[in-house]
Amino acid sequence: MKTYKLFILSIVLITAFYSCKKSDVIGGDLFNAKVNMTTYDYLKTNHLFDTLVIMINKTNLKDEVNASGTFFALTNYSIHNYVEAKKAQLEIIENNENLVYTFDSLNFSTLKDSLRAYMFKTKYTRDNLTPSGTLATADDGEVRLIQLLPTTDYTSTLFTTEPKYIFLSKLVATPDFPLPPVLNSTTIQQLDPSQILNTLCQTTGIITTTGVLHVLSNDHTFTYFGNVNK
Repeated sequence: MKTYKLFILSIVLITAFYSCKKSDVIGGDLFNAKVNMTTYDYLKTNHLFDTLVIMINKTNLKDEVNASGTFFALTNYSIHNYVEAKKAQLEIIENNENLVYTFDSLNFSTLKDSLRAYMFKTKYTRDNLTPSGTLATADDGEVRLIQLLPTTDYTSTLFTTEPKYIFLSKLVATPDFPLPPVLNSTTIQQLDPSQILNTLCQTTGIITTTGVLHVLSNDHTFTYFGNVNK
C-alpha cells in the first residue's frame, strides 16, 4: 500500500510540474502534445488502460470513443476500485463474505452509459477551462462540471505558484441537499460541497487524431460508485 501511494504521488508531482508549462507532456515529448493515432489506438499502447480497452471492446464503444471531442480516460485502478466496491456491496446484500466477484463478473451490457459519462462532444483543454468551470453534457445525457483549479495539495519548494489541474465533477443530490431544477453558473455556486464529486486529472492534454484525452487520477472509482468523493 505504501508503494502504491508513493507511485500515485510521483505521477501527480510529475503532472503538476509539467502543467506549469505551456504544453503538457504526453508521448514523452514536452513540446508536442499530439500523437498520430486515434484515441482508442493510443489507449491500446499504454498498459495503464488495459482494463479500459477491454471494457470498451465489450461494450462496443470503440467508435464512440473515437467520435468524442474529449474523453476522460479511466486507468486500471479506477475500474479495479469499482469492482472492489461492487464486491463489497454484494457481500452485504448476499450475506456472503467469501463471494467471488471479479472484472469478468461485470454485466457489461449495462455499463455503456456509465462509460459514455466520460465522453463529451466538445474539446475541452486547459485553454478553454476556468476555475468557475464549464457545465458540459456528457454522451450519457448527464451534466458534468469541468474546471481548471489551482491546488495546494502538492505544493512544495518545487513550485513558485500553485499548479492548476483539470477536474471532472459529478453533481449529485444528497439527502439534505437536492439538485436545483436548473443547473447554471449561479446555481452551481449554491451547491453544498458534498454535492460535487470531483476527480483530479493526473495527465491532461493528449491530442489524438480524433480528440482530446485526459487521464483521471488512479484513486477515482468508475461511475463514482456509491457517491464516494474521489
